[in-house]
Amino acid sequence: MKKQLHPKSHRIAVLAEGSFGVLESKTATVLVRYLPDNVVAVIDSTKAGRDVNDVIEIGEGIPIVRTLGEAMQFQPTMLAIGIAPPGGELPPAWRAILHEVIGAGLHVMSGLHHFLSDDAELAELASANDVILWDARKPPENLPVATCKAADVDATVILTVGSDCRVGKMLSGIEVTHAARARGHNAEFCPTGQNGIMVWGWGIAIDAVVSDFTAGAAEQIVLEGAKNHDLLIVEGQGSLVHPGYSGVTLSLLHGSLPDAMIFCHQPSRATVARYTVPLPSLPQMIAQYEMLTVPIKPAKVLGLALNCFDLSEAAAREAIVAAEAETGLPATDVVRFGAEKLVDAIQKVHREL
Repeated sequence: MKKQLHPKSHRIAVLAEGSFGVLESKTATVLVRYLPDNVVAVIDSTKAGRDVNDVIEIGEGIPIVRTLGEAMQFQPTMLAIGIAPPGGELPPAWRAILHEVIGAGLHVMSGLHHFLSDDAELAELASANDVILWDARKPPENLPVATCKAADVDATVILTVGSDCRVGKMLSGIEVTHAARARGHNAEFCPTGQNGIMVWGWGIAIDAVVSDFTAGAAEQIVLEGAKNHDLLIVEGQGSLVHPGYSGVTLSLLHGSLPDAMIFCHQPSRATVARYTVPLPSLPQMIAQYEMLTVPIKPAKVLGLALNCFDLSEAAAREAIVAAEAETGLPATDVVRFGAEKLVDAIQKVHREL
């Protein structure tokens, strides 16, 4: 979890060749959203000449360029790989681009499962050019099996959980952290995925950890965050009903041992993404999470963060009202309407502990 190459200290060109878009390049979108003053250009020849805001509706003034050469006029000091494809492999066509990037003296920040620093060819070239290859997904060595130490920290621990992948667990966690800090809380976001790490500068990508140690990694994140903060917002991953990623979800639940949870959901989604598995009702999914916390450290869901990006504002407000009526819990879309409701609920838990 060593803090190195913090992106906030760099001018970043984001590589999203042929893939730049809200859903196609989640990493690029996250960097533009949370580091708009650092991202100087996005590289995608298929959308070159346009403004980033024209494509993802944020990042006004950031240009999309055709090549690294065009991006260099904006004086970047780092290149970020802006996609996270299934399997996390390096697209073969991008190897030549990375040769050019490293030769130009730019540090490289990557969230791929293919660790650039372990790639002998790229590592040798980076060493020759005094360039750092930062693999945000690469876990630290010697992670322990979980020992329930997270239950003993003085900090209040809030875990974002969800109905599925890509419903806003990271984004909601960051927005709640910002809102809590605005109220004077000593809050810290605790990243557990590559995108959160690339924005926040530290954390452990749980999906790259050997399964026996995933809960231990979550525990280590909480112990690290609690050293200097009394409110921790831990980024969730996957979903209990996701056929592929439920294991990492349970590891985070039992490793971080939260005091409470925020449930994240996309109202327009009826089945698990890329599967035909139907999503249970909101009360059923919330009950599943709460039930699994009981044997070790009971925790309740305190509110809902709804991802209404594909709904009109009127439809989003209707979805929030419906979710509140169905669950009896406060709900909001943290991007459209802010995280204040959730911070209100967190403050109640924070005072009770």
